Amino acid sequence: MSGILASVDQRTQLVGENRLELLMFKLGTRHTFAINVFKVKEVITVPQLNQIPGSHAHLKGITNYRGTSIPVIDLRQAIKISSSPKVSQNQNVIITEYNRSVQGFLIGEVMNIVNTSWSNIQPPPTTIGKNNYLTAITQIEVDGKNELVEIIDVEKVLAEIIEYDTHISEDVLDEDVVKHLKGQTVLVVDDSATARWQIRDTLKQLGINIIERRDGLMALNLLRQWADEGKNVTDEILMMFTDAEMPEMDGYRLTSEVRSDERMKHLFIALNTSLSGSFNEAMVEKVGCNRFISKFQPDLLVDVVQQRMREKLESD
Repeated sequence: MSGILASVDQRTQLVGENRLELLMFKLGTRHTFAINVFKVKEVITVPQLNQIPGSHAHLKGITNYRGTSIPVIDLRQAIKISSSPKVSQNQNVIITEYNRSVQGFLIGEVMNIVNTSWSNIQPPPTTIGKNNYLTAITQIEVDGKNELVEIIDVEKVLAEIIEYDTHISEDVLDEDVVKHLKGQTVLVVDDSATARWQIRDTLKQLGINIIERRDGLMALNLLRQWADEGKNVTDEILMMFTDAEMPEMDGYRLTSEVRSDERMKHLFIALNTSLSGSFNEAMVEKVGCNRFISKFQPDLLVDVVQQRMREKLESD
């Protein structure tokens, strides 16, 4: 099954071009689901699983993957799909890497990989409510017909199992800088409500105001609106945290657009993403982000805003 994935080099060429590849699969229903291929390390047949007494209900077990024990999560159960008397026997496991951790997701049939643009990826309709497990939807042509594909919010799935903490370590805080952070405003751009919540709850402990946008285009439009009104963007916000993968416009393109606009090119931008570190460090340099951090690390979030505040104090 691993042959379904293209080489990493080939896939990384898409990132920064506002494009992505989606791995499409089934979960025993007529619906088609997907996740970004760049998060996928391998697709394997269901391995031997060891049950762990007292573990989370969505955890199917632990398996040995390339010498390391990793959890395998029942994705169908995790996103609250009701049980079916006839679940496909064609089951597989997607091995993924999110937020510096490797885990497997038990799925059904693997369909194929499609190459598309982030501009074709849309947020889920608001009518489905806030408790859904989707970050986006798109239309993909399958056998001559357009098929709705639902992109899963894996970060929300993991957060319900791992229970991310927003506690800030005292030894991280620089009191000489922290006192200046109260009342500052930060723009947070992420399609995952879970990720926005984590940043918001972390930074509000420092008295920082948060403006949220769920995709890169919405954020860019806000920044351009301020600039068109004659406002100095760096007076409106201290900095911007942006995810890499988002509907409409990804974080790399957002950063590139900001840097190419004389009115806002000096905005401090931190890429806050669950994608692999070594690759993103290269992309940060390419598009011009100021910092890169992996998601769900409260102390690093604080370190970044303190760095930006120090720079602002020194320049004033």
